[in-house]
Amino acid sequence: MKIRSLELFQVPPRWLFLKITTESGIVGWGEPVVEGKADTVAACVKELGEQIKGKNAGEIEDVFQMLYRGGFYRGGPVLTSALSGIEQALWDIKGKFQGLPVYEFLGGKVRDKIQVYRWIGGDHPRDVVNHAKEALEQGYTAVKMNGTDELKWIDTHDKLDAAVERVAALREAFGMKLGIAVDFHGRVHKTMAKQLMHELEPYRLMFVEEPVLCENEELFIELSRTSQIPIATGERNFTRWGFKNMLTRGGVDIIQPDVSHAGGILETRKIAAMAEAFDVAVAPHCPLGPIALAACLQVDFCTPNAFIQEQSANIHYNEGYDLLNYLKNPEIFHYQNGHAALLTGPGLGVEVDEEYVKKMALEGHHWHNPIWRDEDGCVAEW
Repeated sequence: MKIRSLELFQVPPRWLFLKITTESGIVGWGEPVVEGKADTVAACVKELGEQIKGKNAGEIEDVFQMLYRGGFYRGGPVLTSALSGIEQALWDIKGKFQGLPVYEFLGGKVRDKIQVYRWIGGDHPRDVVNHAKEALEQGYTAVKMNGTDELKWIDTHDKLDAAVERVAALREAFGMKLGIAVDFHGRVHKTMAKQLMHELEPYRLMFVEEPVLCENEELFIELSRTSQIPIATGERNFTRWGFKNMLTRGGVDIIQPDVSHAGGILETRKIAAMAEAFDVAVAPHCPLGPIALAACLQVDFCTPNAFIQEQSANIHYNEGYDLLNYLKNPEIFHYQNGHAALLTGPGLGVEVDEEYVKKMALEGHHWHNPIWRDEDGCVAEW
């Protein structure tokens, strides 16, 4: 199972796929990408890839240690995302070689299905009731929406009122049968976040995501003391070390490591085990493509404190594209009653349509997140 080659495919709408092939011809797929920095991560994968050619693809922990600890400078979104995609592809190879899903190597399944949620409302949340109705008709039982437009450190109350009114409209239309999460997306600063969370309390949300930026994680304790809404965060944290202080300090109810950013499948499983010791739930971040989603589900199915999974079908970033088009077995992501069923295929469980991937790689992408500004011209959080 020695690694022979690595190939990268930058495909729309904003993804980067990695194909690793062994000398015996076994192929594994991973998804190493930082949204908006695909070219940068691709360069990093190429650099790291030179260090693992000829290495046994089944020695996944050793590869991780070599690539992570072998660099004097380590961590961060680019290095860790490149490592994550490589690690996913190695698990795919190992599973295919042994004829087993990845979760079988990580203790075996603890559940037969997991709830998934759908995004509604777009970057600037609007028309959320109609979007939620569409989600329910598609079989979803939970949705997530952005909470606000751009917000200054101290802003007007009408913006908070508009956010609350959107959530209230969902509750009025659908009652408690619809799970609702609200993503503050790091757009909301401390003073406004305290007020907005207080106003949202009557609507019994599943969670509020990134109520403040993760670099201000000491504020999660303060927010948790002023509101009963569960706090979720972690998509911008990397490896166990990026979650250590957050879990030790407290204030967070749900962590959201991204299997394509946090260090890969096994590293995310280790992070989840740390969280379990602090009685914290896990809801992996995944607004990405089908390979990343399959990697997340492999973690979900062997992780007792995982409770819901993000996925990118119908997400506003992917308009005009569908993650299912990249697969030969898209039926694995046909959800029933708002749940993804247990993946049973070997490796990650996805059969990538390589011909379609190559075709779309010719189109490529140069996606970058928008730069937002307040009405006074100051740069705002997106």
